[in-house]
Amino acid sequence: MSTLTPPFSDEHEHLRQSIRGFIERELTPHAQQWEEDRWFPDEVFGKLAAQGLLGLKYPESYGGQGGDYLHEAVLCEELARTGSGGTAAGIGAHVNIATPPIWKFGTEDQKQRYLVPAIRGEKIGALGITEPGAGSDVAALSTRAERVDGGWVVNGEKTYITNGVRAHFIVTAVKTTQEGGHHGTSFLIVERGEDDGITTSKLEKLGWHASDTATISFQDTFVAEENLLGELDGAFKLIMANFQWERLAMSLGAVGAMQIAWERTAQFARDREAFGRPLSGHQAIRHKLADMATSVYTCRCATYDALRRFVAGEDPLREVTMAKLLTQRASFELMDQCLQIHGGAGYMREYWVERAARDARLGPIGGGSDEIMREILGRVLGL
Repeated sequence: MSTLTPPFSDEHEHLRQSIRGFIERELTPHAQQWEEDRWFPDEVFGKLAAQGLLGLKYPESYGGQGGDYLHEAVLCEELARTGSGGTAAGIGAHVNIATPPIWKFGTEDQKQRYLVPAIRGEKIGALGITEPGAGSDVAALSTRAERVDGGWVVNGEKTYITNGVRAHFIVTAVKTTQEGGHHGTSFLIVERGEDDGITTSKLEKLGWHASDTATISFQDTFVAEENLLGELDGAFKLIMANFQWERLAMSLGAVGAMQIAWERTAQFARDREAFGRPLSGHQAIRHKLADMATSVYTCRCATYDALRRFVAGEDPLREVTMAKLLTQRASFELMDQCLQIHGGAGYMREYWVERAARDARLGPIGGGSDEIMREILGRVLGL
């Protein structure tokens, strides 16, 4: 009897085993050190590229693997096995949110200058949308780009930008007209260089310690005409298009993290004895683990359903939003339960679960908060 879960095939499962082996060899052993360093090496992108993992869904003509979103979905799940939410986030930001707009909406020249080296791991990307005064409220962006000869001059500030310190290019949302609301917002590919008028400052966070999350300041930063991404004043639809895959990727990552956390915690409960028997022999713990397994399964079903619809070409706004809302909170709650079962050991930094609990807390905030997800659902459901 097949154990494959639609929409995945044998090909995807072979890819899964390959990715898992690579991660467990090359990334997982360094997770603790990278967390303590508050950084993972840029060379990680080169190692991923050598395995073809930075271009799974991109055409072979750009150095990709010629796959699709299902191949990348496997990577999104397996990255949880790095044991470092920050490392997974840095890789994910490059693959899932920085490069897709260039692939979808970029000119051939832009793809050659940014997508191709990004797939090779030679240039690292970031997406710059959030500002100190505008997070989920994209219409309130205030970073401005003024027309000058040959391009634009950008002034403003972005914050909470993953890869913001290390990025060689930043796909940046800017206001290009005086119009308010969603109108007059454009994307510019801002390339880093000497005397570029860009300053970055790394932010300290509750979790995701190995990732560089930054505030980026643009002061009279020149961006050439040819670095306009998509249509002038047309960034809002690009932002919305990108959100669906970002939220699906986050859901997949949560499902992957929940699965491995449950497996490890169940094994701990089998091995750890209390009052003369394993923890799993106590009804309170056994029932808790049963509830947690049910949560993992439910989240996987919702996420895979949304994924199936997405790859089939539907516009599954409702299903993706539900998956994102469900999985992020459920993941945080499951990690908290895992920590509880580990007892005092779970609160210690030497145990993986302490880090997992902190890393999971960003899920209900990033990529659209729980509150925003409920607002979207309210509209979709006609409430």
